[in-house]
Amino acid sequence: MIKKLTLTAFACVLMFQSLVAQENLKLMFYNLLNFPSETAVPNRLDQLQLILDDYKPDLFMVCELNNQNGANSILNVMQFLNPDYQNATFQLNTSDDSGGNQNDLQQLIYYDSSKFILESQTIVTTIFRDFNHYKLKLNSINQGTNPVFLDVIVCHLKASQGEDNEDFRLEMVQDLTTYLNTFPASSNIILAGDFNIYRSSEPAFQEIIDTANDNSIKFEDPADRIGNWHTNPSYIDVFTQSTRTQSGLGGSTGGFDDRFDFIMTSSFMMVGNPELSYVSDSYAAYGNNANSNCFNREINSSNCSGTDYSFTIRDALYHFSDHLPVTLELQTNQSLSIPDFSEEQAITILGTNIVNDILKLRAKPSLINNWSLSLFNNIGQLVKTVDVNNTLISIDATQFANGIYYITSSKFQFKPLKFVVAH
Repeated sequence: MIKKLTLTAFACVLMFQSLVAQENLKLMFYNLLNFPSETAVPNRLDQLQLILDDYKPDLFMVCELNNQNGANSILNVMQFLNPDYQNATFQLNTSDDSGGNQNDLQQLIYYDSSKFILESQTIVTTIFRDFNHYKLKLNSINQGTNPVFLDVIVCHLKASQGEDNEDFRLEMVQDLTTYLNTFPASSNIILAGDFNIYRSSEPAFQEIIDTANDNSIKFEDPADRIGNWHTNPSYIDVFTQSTRTQSGLGGSTGGFDDRFDFIMTSSFMMVGNPELSYVSDSYAAYGNNANSNCFNREINSSNCSGTDYSFTIRDALYHFSDHLPVTLELQTNQSLSIPDFSEEQAITILGTNIVNDILKLRAKPSLINNWSLSLFNNIGQLVKTVDVNNTLISIDATQFANGIYYITSSKFQFKPLKFVVAH
C-alpha cells in the first residue's frame, strides 16, 4: 500500500511539473546600419552571423534594411544556423523619408517558424517613416482552441536633436497611438525600434508610456531605466549607440553615450500573464558590459570589457553597426509544437567554441575509427581533414586565419559544428 501511495504521489508531481512547464522565447532588435548599401566595412554578414549564432533569437526585428536582396541574404545566413527561420514579406515605406524619395530604410522581422506563425502584416503610415505591424501566433499544441497572439510593432523614429525633430517623433508616435486605440488593453504587444530619443521627458516617449492615461495601450520600459540618457554615464548599462569613435566605417562616430534602441512591452505583458509575459531581468543591451569606463569609447576597446560579452562578440558588433542590439525574453505556459527528442551528438566541442590555439573535441566512443572530420572555412573551402581514432581530439588552430569554421562528416549526418578562431 505504501508503495502504491508513493508511486501515485510521484505521478502527481510529474503531472504538476508538466502543467506548469514554461517555454522561453528570445527576442532581439537591431539597427542594421543601412544594410547592405553601407559597404565601408567588408564582409559584414560574417559579423552578423557570429552575433546571431551567439544569441540565437527566436524573433529577430530589424530596421535600416535597404532592399529585398539584403533581406534575402540575412535569411540565408539565419537558415544556415537554423532551417526553421522565416521572414515576413519585405515592404517599402509608403511615406517619404524626406530624402528625394530614397525610401531605403525599412523594417522587417525574422522568426523561428517552429515557435511562431505569421498571421498578418500591416503598414502603419506616418509622416516620415512607417511603422510595421506583424501579428504572430504561438505555434503551440493548443493553438486551435487557445490561440496566443503577439503583436509586434517595429519602427525607426526621426533622428537628430532639436524641437522640429522632436515634433516629428511625437507626430509619428501619435499615428501609432491612433492605430492601437482599437486594440484591447489585454493585448500582448511589443514595440521595438530605434527611437532616436535622448531623454524620457521628450513628448514622443511620454506618449509611448502614456503618462496622460489617454491611450488603449500603454507601453512600459522592461529595463526600468527611465531618465535623461543622453551623455549621462549613470545610464551606461542601457546605452546602445555609438559603438565607434573612428570615422570611415559608416554611421555615427560619437562613442558610447546614447540610449536610442528599445524593446517596449504593453503593460499587460508585465503583470505575470501566464500565457505570455516578460521574463524579469531579461532585458539587455547586447554587447554592453555596463563598464563605466566605456563612456564615449568604442565597444571593442578594453574600456568596454566585462564578464557578459567577450571581445570577439564586441568586435563583431563594432564592425557590423554603429548600434548595439537590444534583447529580452518572454515566457509562456503553452507547450510549443516542437519535436521532443534528444540525440547524442557524434562530435561535441569541449569548452568554448572560440579558440586561439587548440580546438578540443569529444567523439562518441562507439564511433571512433574508420571515419574523418572535414573542416571548412566560411566560404566553403576545405581547410583540414582530421581522422577520428580517439574519443578526445585536439586540432591545432594556430595556422588558421581568424574567422568562422565548420566541422562536418560525410559518414555521419549531424548539424555542422561551428567554431571561431580569434588569435
